[in-house]
Amino acid sequence: MSLRSLLSIIGCIIALATLPIGSGAIAQEAGASAQKEKLAELQAELRARQQVLKNNKASAQELKSVLKASELEIAKVAKALAITRQSLANVEQEQAKLGAEQETLKAAIRKQQSLLSSQLKSAFMAGHYDYAKMLFYQDDARTFERVITYYQYVAKARQKEIESFRSNVARLEEVNAELDEKAQSLAALKEEQEGQRAVLITRQADRKKTLTKINKTIASENQRIASLQADEKALRNAIEAARIAAERAARNAEVSMDGLAKLKGKLTPPVKGRVRKLFGSRRQGQVSWKGIIIDGAEGDPVNSIAPGKVLYADWLRGFGLVAIIDHGKGYMSVYGHNQALLKQAGDDVRRGERIALVGRSGGQEYPNLYFEIRHKGKALNPSSWLD
Repeated sequence: MSLRSLLSIIGCIIALATLPIGSGAIAQEAGASAQKEKLAELQAELRARQQVLKNNKASAQELKSVLKASELEIAKVAKALAITRQSLANVEQEQAKLGAEQETLKAAIRKQQSLLSSQLKSAFMAGHYDYAKMLFYQDDARTFERVITYYQYVAKARQKEIESFRSNVARLEEVNAELDEKAQSLAALKEEQEGQRAVLITRQADRKKTLTKINKTIASENQRIASLQADEKALRNAIEAARIAAERAARNAEVSMDGLAKLKGKLTPPVKGRVRKLFGSRRQGQVSWKGIIIDGAEGDPVNSIAPGKVLYADWLRGFGLVAIIDHGKGYMSVYGHNQALLKQAGDDVRRGERIALVGRSGGQEYPNLYFEIRHKGKALNPSSWLD
């Protein structure tokens, strides 16, 4: 099998992240078995691909194509895993609300049972009252009228309590059924999450092997400098295209965005972690850093520093999965090395909204975020803008 054939196969590998999971125990067991079979197939496919790469002694360019495919597949699974985790959190929250409602209903039903019991007992005890006798004693007519009115009031109140009791019992039955459904859904989601995690680990192992081969093929300093220059050019072209698109959109927009000028020194970092202040320092040869690196845990949220519109969201050589956001007035922010992108080009974002997940795409050995701020295409020192 040729390397090109393998590269075409990569995009067709079935994503295990969306395997259907049955709600019952039998369906869950069948789903787990199917996941194991698919995972075994994936592992065999990746082993075959690595063997071909080894035998063919692939070039750096070919290896980077394989790396791109691996990182895009990782992004797909990581995004599905993030969605599943959010669904799990939502189901658990709904379970907690239903559990609280269940306890409230049980307490209300117990109280109503006690009240109705007391009312029925009182009615029984008062059953000896001789209404016929009262009708023949005109002196007691007013008393009779008051008693009748009282008993009508009591009867209505009792009927209302009975209706409320029935309503609470019916709702309790609904809540119990919903809780059973949520429990089954939760079990299915947890099974799905385990499958997604296994796929993610397998793909990350494949990526690591490919990355090791790339580093071996780019041995000399001149090769590394040339590679970095090509990476920087790719990012510069993407930013310039985004800038032109932003200017075009600004001319057609009814409402303009405020930019970042008023927020200098007040911006919340897009990721929680140690900041490596690299801006302006020499990277290799004549290539210097145009941004900073913020270390983070893989899968942590990457948040937009300000309101804006996503202009670019795609894989870019050397920087992996990159998002570029337009903030108006010529200001843009750049987010690279992501594990997955959660927004698409054209999406509006709020300040602090999650747009991606921290990763190591673009050939990074450790999870981090590459971050830039630009104004009319010129790189600014992000450290001066962050709080």
